[in-house]
Amino acid sequence: MNELVQFSSDVQGGSDDAGGSRPARRRSGLSRAPAALGGCAGSTSLGRPTRRAFLAGAGAAAWALSSASAARSLEASAALELGMIGCGGRGNWIADLFLKNASCRFVACADYYPDRANSFGERFGVPASRRHTALSGYRRLLDGKLDAVVIETPPYFHPEQAAAAVDAGRHVFIAKPIAVDVPGCRTIDESGAKATANRLVFLVDYQTRNNEHYREAARRVHAGDIGELVCGEARYPWAGGRGGAPANPEDRLRLWYCIRALSGDFIIEQNVHTLDVATWFIDADPLKAHGAGGSKGLRTYGDIWDHFSAIFTFPGDVVLSFNSVQAIPGVPDAIPCRIYGTKGVVDTDYFSHVWIRGEKPYAGGQLPGLYTTGAVNNIKDFCRFIEEGRCGNETVKPSVRSNLTAILGRTAAYRRRTVTWDEMMAENERLVLDLEGLKS
Repeated sequence: MNELVQFSSDVQGGSDDAGGSRPARRRSGLSRAPAALGGCAGSTSLGRPTRRAFLAGAGAAAWALSSASAARSLEASAALELGMIGCGGRGNWIADLFLKNASCRFVACADYYPDRANSFGERFGVPASRRHTALSGYRRLLDGKLDAVVIETPPYFHPEQAAAAVDAGRHVFIAKPIAVDVPGCRTIDESGAKATANRLVFLVDYQTRNNEHYREAARRVHAGDIGELVCGEARYPWAGGRGGAPANPEDRLRLWYCIRALSGDFIIEQNVHTLDVATWFIDADPLKAHGAGGSKGLRTYGDIWDHFSAIFTFPGDVVLSFNSVQAIPGVPDAIPCRIYGTKGVVDTDYFSHVWIRGEKPYAGGQLPGLYTTGAVNNIKDFCRFIEEGRCGNETVKPSVRSNLTAILGRTAAYRRRTVTWDEMMAENERLVLDLEGLKS
């Protein structure tokens, strides 16, 4: 794969069964992390060692295997040293949240564009010598002394950047979605398992999965409170998504959202939020999907669609209907997911509420500012897990599952037919981005 372009995403965007009749959970066959929550593989406690020192002259992989076994635990007086990969709007936004909610500091940054790297560096006190640019900037960042990286680039670049960070012995905090294609999802899965084996923390930043009401609702669904699952619906209407055309190939990188290879199309980049909740509740890989959709010319440039529809079939003949649309003025923004069971229904919306009604109701609660509060919760967990040496990395597997589910929906929609999970995984289709003419 080509060296990666660094710049940030500016678009905002379980337990085993304990009762009730549930469909057999279908696994993707991807690698499994060897440790459960609360500890790293092969260890019970990492204590509080001093800050790791980079071993001069050693290769990144060798260093990861040797020094990562003594994974860095924060000392009371030490600040976690971070590198930011992707210095655009979201990179700046989440860096500010890190500084406000954790004992940390940014010591390095990387972005394709010098103006973004310099602006970030000036704002967060990164020395000029550690502001890296061009396609290979993230690799030079990883060569320096730091503890962890925050990856806020377009999803096309996530797999290679995360893999390089783990190989270099760095903890990883990474934005969703994790990848744009099946090979990328497999790479993230492997990197998560390798991070656990090397006693590194790897956290995927889904806000819903770190909200108390979503977590309790999922626990109750898995415990059988809504009975045997019947069917469900997931939607993502959004009025946004329009934008001007780029002036040149480099400018195209700033306006990456409408480029299919960079974003994965919006069913991956944004709709994965609602599909992540659905697959969390259903707790299974879909068997197949039948899709449709297209473009009505609502955007001024790019090669992504403006509407998708799909029907996913899960084990136990559980059917999930999915629909999304963008770029239509007046459309109310919403990210709802509703799952029906024989004894009740769970209903959620990222912007408003979580509840269960039926034989075993759950009042749930309102969700003010989940976009921020969920990210803050993830930041606090990330730093706490590093301090405590908790390297189970439970966010990786669910993120791989929901990302692959979104890719299955996209594939079925593009082909306008039914595509099975096994067919998609066997094809292992890769999206390719033309980086010709960009600075290396």
